[in-house]
Amino acid sequence: MSIFDTFARPPCAETLGWRLIEADPDTGTVLVAMEGKPAFCNPGGAIQGGFVAAMLDDTLGPTILVKSNGTQYCATIDLHVSYLAPARPGAFTGVGRIVQMGKTIAFLEGELFDADNRCVARATASARVIPTTNVPRA
Repeated sequence: MSIFDTFARPPCAETLGWRLIEADPDTGTVLVAMEGKPAFCNPGGAIQGGFVAAMLDDTLGPTILVKSNGTQYCATIDLHVSYLAPARPGAFTGVGRIVQMGKTIAFLEGELFDADNRCVARATASARVIPTTNVPRA
């Protein structure tokens, strides 16, 4: 059982096929799996950039929940995505980590890898740190 089992699963996580692989509470680092569905593709057959950004956002956000042992989560203030290669439908792995976390703001970074372990995108984010007191529980 992980800290994520105590909170209601967000619909966006369902859409992306989000699944926790590994989490390190000491550093706040997470490794997650997601599914890039054909329905996410643009006319060229690549996953539309907004879905890639959503995958990265859903990789970075959980770092705060892990680091705080479920007492805090975050709301993204700024997300910068660098698209490095076309993301094709299939399995993806996201690696997210905390660069620095204060009482109210955190700085995060991460990468999204395809099934061939090719980094298709990187992201940095600033996020507001928020107590989980009003977050729906499972």
